[in-house]
Amino acid sequence: FKPMKLPAEGLVLSKKMAEVLHVGLGDIITVEVKEGRRPVLKVPVTALVDEYIATPVYMDLAALNRLLGEDPVITGATLRIDKTRAAELYRELKDMPSVAAVSIREVLVESFRKTINDNLGLMIDFNIAFASIIAFGVVYNSARISLSERSRELASLRVLGFTRGEAAYILLGELALLIVAALPLGSGIGYGLASLWAESMNTELFRIPLVLNRDTFALAIVVVLVAAAISGLVVRRKLDTMDLVEALKTRE
Repeated sequence: FKPMKLPAEGLVLSKKMAEVLHVGLGDIITVEVKEGRRPVLKVPVTALVDEYIATPVYMDLAALNRLLGEDPVITGATLRIDKTRAAELYRELKDMPSVAAVSIREVLVESFRKTINDNLGLMIDFNIAFASIIAFGVVYNSARISLSERSRELASLRVLGFTRGEAAYILLGELALLIVAALPLGSGIGYGLASLWAESMNTELFRIPLVLNRDTFALAIVVVLVAAAISGLVVRRKLDTMDLVEALKTRE
């Protein structure tokens, strides 16, 4: 837990709330209190923060009490505790009738992660498998088309004395160059699609930040390279067993 340092005056808005209200730093917000004396307050926006759940608004407790003309009152507290004495603290809090509920951050985080894994884990695994199949299909089809279009030329090279390895090097080398050139472009397009997806999930209830690290791109690149390697082996096998006579009879 990292406590937030609030300014002595003014409101601290989540960026989503500022977007909803169409306000920025220094703007004045009219706050209508719906209980007690129901005052109407004019409060400036002094800071914006990133929040990924709901659209909270923060204010220094002392400043809030001054604006409302009330004595210091709190309805909740976030505590940093000594884990070695956590059980003792929980027992004390449980015996306090004024404490309505206690939430443990680690338990909440673990519950949230379990919920995400249960609901999205299967979908993510399916998407990865589906993307791998598509990557293999695209690379394999490209290799097969290239072999079909160049079968006559490759057969001519074999007749002229080129070995199977040299003929395969010409065909698969072209495929390798295309894949190497496509990887940066594909990574850029993937980043753009991920950005659009994250933006589409940006609601008042929750927001999903775009987090793409090296492992993400590495996994995508490895999937494509593995698909290319398997496709290359299959095409190499077909090239090695190609009927040279039939290939040379094929008309352009």
